[in-house]
Amino acid sequence: QVQLVESGGGLVQPGGSLRLSCAASGNIFRINAMGWYRQTPGKQRELVATVTSGGATNYADSVKGRFSISEDNAKNTVTLQMDSLKPEDTAVYYCNAEIDRWERLRLRSDEYWGQGTQVTVSS
Repeated sequence: QVQLVESGGGLVQPGGSLRLSCAASGNIFRINAMGWYRQTPGKQRELVATVTSGGATNYADSVKGRFSISEDNAKNTVTLQMDSLKPEDTAVYYCNAEIDRWERLRLRSDEYWGQGTQVTVSS
């Protein structure tokens, strides 16, 4: 009933930039927050950046000053601008959203994930 579709991953050289986008669609009443997480083989998924509907942002220390997250509330999209990329940024990046939706006359809040997009930083 709710889908998150990511785009923008790929291969980039160290020091380069990439932009990830995620669009939410479906039975959406309100999006409370959206964000990006990443995961490498053998490791737990970790937070990269989040943004609330009010515009408050939160970043992992490892990406502060290099990544920027923004949300377009009208389009239900979130964008992650990644600059000065490092090899250690290589991971599968997942879009995440906390969304309120109506179901059988009840308003419920659930967390949703995208399918993931690969980001590889290598020379």
